[in-house]
Amino acid sequence: MLLMNQYLYSLPCDNKDCELPSLFTYPFCYQPHPLAVNASVLLQEKLKTFHSLATEQPGRMYGVLVVKDTKGKLSYLAASSDNTAKCQHKQSVNFVPAIYDAYLECEFEKHQQTLINDISADILALTQNPEIMELEKRLQWAKVESEQQISHFQQLMRDNRKCRRQQRESLNTTTLTEPEQKTISIQLARESVNDKKKLLAIKHKNKAIIEGLTQQLQQLTNKIAVLKKRRKKCSTKLQKHIFQQYQLLNIKGETKNLLEIFATTSAQKTPAGSGDCAAPKLLQFAFNHKLTPLCMAEFWWGKQPVSAIRKHTHFYPACQSKCKPILEHMLSGIALDKNPLLDNPAKNKALEILFSDQHLVVVNKPAGLLSVPGKTINDSVLTRIKVLFPDATGGMIVHRLDMATSGLLVLALNARAHKHLQQQFINKRINKRYVACIDGVLTQQSGKICLPLRGDFDDRPKQMVCHEYGKKAETHWQLITHYDNKTKLFLYPITGRTHQLRMHCAHPLGLNMPIIGDSLYGTVADRLLLHAQRLCFTHPITGAEMRYEVSEGF
Repeated sequence: MLLMNQYLYSLPCDNKDCELPSLFTYPFCYQPHPLAVNASVLLQEKLKTFHSLATEQPGRMYGVLVVKDTKGKLSYLAASSDNTAKCQHKQSVNFVPAIYDAYLECEFEKHQQTLINDISADILALTQNPEIMELEKRLQWAKVESEQQISHFQQLMRDNRKCRRQQRESLNTTTLTEPEQKTISIQLARESVNDKKKLLAIKHKNKAIIEGLTQQLQQLTNKIAVLKKRRKKCSTKLQKHIFQQYQLLNIKGETKNLLEIFATTSAQKTPAGSGDCAAPKLLQFAFNHKLTPLCMAEFWWGKQPVSAIRKHTHFYPACQSKCKPILEHMLSGIALDKNPLLDNPAKNKALEILFSDQHLVVVNKPAGLLSVPGKTINDSVLTRIKVLFPDATGGMIVHRLDMATSGLLVLALNARAHKHLQQQFINKRINKRYVACIDGVLTQQSGKICLPLRGDFDDRPKQMVCHEYGKKAETHWQLITHYDNKTKLFLYPITGRTHQLRMHCAHPLGLNMPIIGDSLYGTVADRLLLHAQRLCFTHPITGAEMRYEVSEGF
């Protein structure tokens, strides 16, 4: 009991805040319950004691879990999303312990890690072998010299060929006898054959040199490849052992390890770091000590990371790749808040048709309506247009808007129109303008944002900035007005990446001001204040210029 009490923090609250939730937090999309908000504020006050400049310190996720003991007393638990043994705040805040502390190894783990370290040392020693470096230089030089020799001789052959052709042409105008002309022709043919033989000899000689150096190098590098394969095998064995030690509970007392949990996922592979996030550690501690979980919240504390969007003190849902399979097991048997993503917010919203003919249709999509059917919601612009235009053929969808974004969309009603409109998008001949309201005050009048984007594989559907693997993304913007410490502006996407405008507004290297109502990269509101306000394109059949503008309504 004394051990448990050191992790329990009292939760003072007024009557309103102490109203207990009837259902536990749905961790992948939620608005924090007042009790969880209260607990988060208290934890943040503790974090301030060793974070004098929090936004300058490396950031991480923290979590709170409001619990009730067997006597009905309310408390909260705290956790950080990392290995507890490494946490620099361990002595300042009593975070719940790790589910399994891989830094307090058993004999098997110590032996495996020593073996891996020894192999790594051998690999390092071999890679630093000066003989390898010398052979690599010689091999590179041999390849360059071979190319130069072959290229030089091929040019000589072309010159010789030209000279022989001129000699053959001159034979027709000479006074030489026929036998003399034949002798010269035979000689010219022999010269051609000799040139080809010399080229072949040069190629064979250089090939032999290159193959010899390559074999010498492979004899040394093969040892490295064998060691790397052995190290990988040892690492996999160690990691598999560690994953088996994460014995994850649920309220029914059922236990599964990480390998068992992720075996049922599509990837069937356990991501590194699984089980070390805040949410699993909090629930594990509660189940182990007969505490009843009431509600939970996770927030970011510290410096914004370079790639993903994480704002200081903002609440975030549990990640999809590492936490979703784990929490689905750990929360089995607990009544959860309804997943809001299962509801169709556009159920009673009309889809406005602005223009239609036999080739295309232009619509004004309401916020909350999908462009195409989703995994759980079938209602979309596409399904509605198919009902309204049952004779439509082809792909129909030419471009999309996020579910939360409102505004203009054009759809093709036949394959010819679809192909032509697609080509206009590819050639950037379609003009799009968005209106957005962002949380902050812009001081410049206009600007350009170029931040490459790719999917966040650990937390889909979010995107992240990645200069190595990201696709080019460019957005131009123009100030409209300021109001209530917010900015209204035009956005002009030059490219069309997923969540491009939302990321470019929210990211620190962009505007560093999220669009209001952006539940993925900012804070939740009644709606996302992003609207596709203008769309200009050429009619794919008539060639007429089509221009549409619709008011944003915010």
